[in-house]
Amino acid sequence: MAFANLCASLSKISALPSSLIISGHQNLKSSTSPSPSVTNGFRVVGMATKKASTKGATGKKSWLPGVRGGGNLVDPEWLDGSLPGDYGFDPLGLGKDPGFLKWYREAELIHGRWAMTAVVGIFVGQAWSGVPWFEAGADPGALAPFSFGTLLGTQLLLMGWVESKRWVDFFNPGTQSVEWATPWSRTAENFANATSLQGYPGGKFFDPLGFAGEIKGGKYTPDYEKLERLQTAEIKHARLAMVAMLIFYFEAAQGKTPLAAIGL
Repeated sequence: MAFANLCASLSKISALPSSLIISGHQNLKSSTSPSPSVTNGFRVVGMATKKASTKGATGKKSWLPGVRGGGNLVDPEWLDGSLPGDYGFDPLGLGKDPGFLKWYREAELIHGRWAMTAVVGIFVGQAWSGVPWFEAGADPGALAPFSFGTLLGTQLLLMGWVESKRWVDFFNPGTQSVEWATPWSRTAENFANATSLQGYPGGKFFDPLGFAGEIKGGKYTPDYEKLERLQTAEIKHARLAMVAMLIFYFEAAQGKTPLAAIGL
């Protein structure tokens, strides 16, 4: 029986191409220590696959975690949970097209950042001057070294230039870093996207304190684990700020301010 098994094994080996046997023998002969060859390559691929599939294996987060079923209203099939802050809320199906989904996330991020800045400005401005935020522009005591027309024209010019650059960079990422952006830094490297993620440039200029990376030897290295946590935190605060601004608008229509609403 053992002899029969041995003959069967030898027949299988003899059926293999001679070039494969010779090359395998030469590889074993020339390699006296483990090297990053096929075995290590498979190991790396396995680790990458495991890391990439961890999020999907645990299940997508839901904006209605206590509800089972509901179809695409509760758990849209076109949202896979890969975006920071993705809780499956898309009742109108705006994100079905991946191209539009990318654009909507860009718009949400930019509007959210403006809203966060505006909320802080409204509270600080009124607490400092006592003037309601929706009347500050018409207040005669407002500090304005130039006329409203000059301010509006300058803002349209500067914001138009910045927004046009952002628009072009959205469709051609990494093409809008410039050498003459600031007088103290004349290298485009400081303004390049150090994270390769749209909307999160990082780098020495946009992340000088190293919240989402590390600066060593003048080089910025992103930390993607920190960056992912900060992305989620930012989009949550951005959404809260946009809701707050909507409430501020309704209050302003009634002649009220946020500080007055909380009794200050």
